Amino acid sequence: MKLLAVLVLCLTLGFNMCMYFVDAGGTVTDAEIKSISERLYSLDSNKASASDLVIDPQALVADSQTKKPFYHYLNENALFSKPTYAALLSVLDNYNRMTGQAENFSSQQLAEQDKFVRETMSNTQLGRELFAFLYNKGIYKSEEDFIQDLKMMWFGLYSRNNNQLDSSGFEHIFAGEIKGGKVSGFHNWIRFYLLEKSGKLNYYSHSFNGPWTTFPDVLGMQFMWDGYYKQVGSAVIGCSPEFDFAIYSLCYITRPGKQCHLSVGGKTLIIQTYTWDNSSYGDGKKFIGSAYPASP
Repeated sequence: MKLLAVLVLCLTLGFNMCMYFVDAGGTVTDAEIKSISERLYSLDSNKASASDLVIDPQALVADSQTKKPFYHYLNENALFSKPTYAALLSVLDNYNRMTGQAENFSSQQLAEQDKFVRETMSNTQLGRELFAFLYNKGIYKSEEDFIQDLKMMWFGLYSRNNNQLDSSGFEHIFAGEIKGGKVSGFHNWIRFYLLEKSGKLNYYSHSFNGPWTTFPDVLGMQFMWDGYYKQVGSAVIGCSPEFDFAIYSLCYITRPGKQCHLSVGGKTLIIQTYTWDNSSYGDGKKFIGSAYPASP
């Protein structure tokens, strides 16, 4: 049965992409994913503390507008001065949120993408731990191979609408997009904070709240983004940019297009990933379509 499944996967994805996924999924067990995710969690020294971040989820009421913002307080001076946060902030404002309109990046913006990947993955112990894990599993041959693959996987452009190169995994997941008159993607807590602070995002309610009592926490939120509605936008709240980037990358590389079961502080966090099947990069590898915390 396993051989039949592999053959079907190869026929569906093409040989090169099949070998990429079969190698990762076949050599990384569920127990190993839980173990490495706990290590990444323990290494997240840049996450927000209770004194850095105060949230106000308010009532668990679907489709009902709350009276107050979701974010009550954030210590920007303490967090945004950290290199990985600064790198994320420089990339978040580089996108046109409307699908169907091509993205065009300047040389500076491309450099900001490169810096974000290197700052989060090469310049933090957390990122180096993820690379060491994937390297030891034979998925990457070198750190530079890892970095270049992440850049293409996350920032490579593809078309969601109107045959324009209008989207990427990073834009969809971290920055958010508008498609079909609704918010699409948008699973980053810092992006949410910035837009709410600027008055462009109105928090309505939350549909679920994870079991964590410290940061990072996980919530599913309903909100209006400058006239466009999001029914459920789940996000890991209070984690560092490198933790967010690392767990989504880990899950996409080892469990593409599937649910990925992590262990965070002894509790289960399920990440759902999707491949982008309409185009590819390199030797048939697929871009990230989406990744987010799955609802309970």
